Amino acid sequence: MSSLSRALLGVSFFTFLSRILGFIRDLVFAHQFGASAATDAFFVAFKIPNFMRRLFAEGAFAAAFVPTLSEIKNNQNKQAVHDFINQIATRLSLILLAITIIGVIAAPLLVIIFAPGFLDDADKSLLASDMLRLTFPYLLFISLTALTGSILNTYGQYNMPAFTPVLLNVVLISCALWLSPLMDRPIMALAWGVFIAGAVQLIFLLPFLRRLELFPRFSYKKEDQGVKKVIRLMIPALFGVSVTQLNLLLDTLLASFLVTGSISWLYYSDRLMEFPLGILGVGLATIVLPTLSNKHQQKSPKEFSQTIDWALRWVILLGLPSSVGLFLLAVPMMSTLFQSDVFPAQSVMLAANSLMAYSVGLLFFMAIKILAPAYYAQQNTKTPVKIAIIAMVANMVFNLILILPFKHTGLAMATTLSAALNASLLLTGLIKSGVYHPHRDNLKFIFSAVFGCVMMSLFLFFGAGDLTAWTLMQTMDKIIHLVGLILTAIVVYFMVIFIAGIRVKDFKL
Repeated sequence: MSSLSRALLGVSFFTFLSRILGFIRDLVFAHQFGASAATDAFFVAFKIPNFMRRLFAEGAFAAAFVPTLSEIKNNQNKQAVHDFINQIATRLSLILLAITIIGVIAAPLLVIIFAPGFLDDADKSLLASDMLRLTFPYLLFISLTALTGSILNTYGQYNMPAFTPVLLNVVLISCALWLSPLMDRPIMALAWGVFIAGAVQLIFLLPFLRRLELFPRFSYKKEDQGVKKVIRLMIPALFGVSVTQLNLLLDTLLASFLVTGSISWLYYSDRLMEFPLGILGVGLATIVLPTLSNKHQQKSPKEFSQTIDWALRWVILLGLPSSVGLFLLAVPMMSTLFQSDVFPAQSVMLAANSLMAYSVGLLFFMAIKILAPAYYAQQNTKTPVKIAIIAMVANMVFNLILILPFKHTGLAMATTLSAALNASLLLTGLIKSGVYHPHRDNLKFIFSAVFGCVMMSLFLFFGAGDLTAWTLMQTMDKIIHLVGLILTAIVVYFMVIFIAGIRVKDFKL
């Protein structure tokens, strides 16, 4: 197995661990605090810095910073790399510190902007403001953590940055269980947990940066070409991230006009779809961007193309059966995980409908996480943004067409169709530009994976039985049956593709 494949397995393992702990965290929150005005206030207080994190720390910054760092790393000496990191870290810290101070001072105003419904409840609004003053510094900590993680990833160290989300969930669970009983307002323990978790994640990674002898120092030069390049690349990428957030906002807005429960059905189906997407898609995106950036700077077009091939093969190998499994087991999964007195059988079936619509797009969502970084690695942030805008407009059109006949499921279908368009345009652009040359064995590989999915589908179709019967089963019976189906389906799939000729060597560069 290649070093990249081993890195992918390591990152995916830690992401899987984080997702499991995330589910446990949600269960602990529900058990300790229920669904109340206090929990509403906390989720708003946590949502605001998280929203800004997506704009500053994720996607846009990495897309601009990693290719520039790779260029300096490959073409200049280590002192130049350290100087560049010093300049970026200093500016980022100062900007984020200023934003954090403003956010803490303007907490009541931000609560009104993000949750205008709280205006009718002064106590809830005040509680959310108090918690936001504690959670807002998380933006500073997690953005610097993202910077540190990007540096480590560029130097081939993927596991420790992938482990940091585990620390967030562990700290939040600990605060919910042991700190909350000690406080006058127990929910405030979660706000303290967010603050502590942000600091813990940053502190955890810093020793690994020191080991590379790249620990940042305060340094400010008015003119720095590396910083200018990051800013120039980051602006269109930042707009691309904003487009994605606008899409999510539009979906929620349209769903609010549908029957009560539509937003929740979409939320729960999205949570299940995000599980495989987060484990494989995020893992691949973490590894692919620095790897492609290095190949581009080393002027290795053949290896650049082979890296894309390698990543797409992983998407097909694991993404295709995940998509099929989510589609066929949508009702069993929804019923087993969420069915209760407040989430009855009807809600299970309706949420399963949107999960099936999302599951069809899983391959496209994963592919985008591979194909967009192929542009970023070439320091081309404008093309993916143009394509994202086209996909956003298409999503709006699909939403308006599908929402009337299919309700909330139509919104999920629109998201899938726009993702398919996005992925197709990204792939076509890479092939037309001569950057990506699909390997001649890919068709054989795809055929083997599809054949494996067909055999797995037949097993799941007959094994799951009458789907409505799942809503009538006892919880433990559901768990045993569902786990048995999933494990056996995995065995069936991998046995078939092995017989069809897929081997470990197919994932070597």
